[in-house]
Amino acid sequence: MKRARIIGTGSCIPERILTNSDLEEMVDTSDEWIVTRTGIRERHLAAEGEFTSDLATAAARQALAMAGVDPQEIDLIVVGTITGDFPWPATACLVQNNLGIRGCAAFDVSAACSGFVYALDCAVKRIETGASKKALVIGAEILSRIVDWQDRNTCVLFGDGAGAVVLEGQEGDSGVLSTHLHADGSFWELLHQPGFGSRFPASDGGIKDRLPFLKMQGNEVFKVAVRSLHEVAVEAIEANGMSTSDIDLFIPHQANRRILEATAKRLGFSDEQVYINVDRFGNTSGASIPIALDEANRKGMIKEGDIILFDAFGGGFTWASALIRW
Repeated sequence: MKRARIIGTGSCIPERILTNSDLEEMVDTSDEWIVTRTGIRERHLAAEGEFTSDLATAAARQALAMAGVDPQEIDLIVVGTITGDFPWPATACLVQNNLGIRGCAAFDVSAACSGFVYALDCAVKRIETGASKKALVIGAEILSRIVDWQDRNTCVLFGDGAGAVVLEGQEGDSGVLSTHLHADGSFWELLHQPGFGSRFPASDGGIKDRLPFLKMQGNEVFKVAVRSLHEVAVEAIEANGMSTSDIDLFIPHQANRRILEATAKRLGFSDEQVYINVDRFGNTSGASIPIALDEANRKGMIKEGDIILFDAFGGGFTWASALIRW
């Protein structure tokens, strides 16, 4: 059986930066309050006329260039997103069109902040069974379009961006060693976007009631997130007969610094093992892990043979991990 190996990474971050000082002018908050509770100092926002498919396509082009792969070689595109250009068609289909690819499978995965790892699992399984040879997996979000800028508890958290990887089926020990996916729908009300689906269809009243915007009960989410991130990380490590000391780089979903530090502490990781960029980008949901991976890769922090652990948690609730030998 061939393993799905990451042969290229890419990312796209919008140019516009929104700092905590900027937010002080918009809502009742302060830089100190935000940094103390989240560790976030700034986040990037998409420009007017810039869409999720644009960010996803730019990240994909970077990943393809690094991999030395022509877009026509791609036979699968999976995008993890909850902020696609449209409810349908899938953002993956728009990316496919932007890249000039015809005929390959293309679809989106909706698993909130776990979306990239869920999408990765889909691609890995197809490559391992021989159904696909080269796949493009993307996490892309424009959360600024569903954030309630009147809610100081949530609007300070989120940013926009996209990250991508190219996977290729290869013989050998390197590649994605395992993926682990979980969900518990009983927690859905703690983190969700009420409108406008079939439960609350589009209406003027819905806009007045701010139904299109993200709703979160932060303290309750924190408790479940830390526990779930710990458990699914341990699951991946133990499934491969490893220990925490075998992990060269831990790349968790960049939710907020308190969650990252609490999770890393429970797992016993040193500061050197953990990659954190939430201070510069905020929570980019399904895009956060591939953005962090691309940054670490381009900084030369990853070498062949390194063991990398992805760890994600998101609305649903969903949570997921993946263990990779580079």
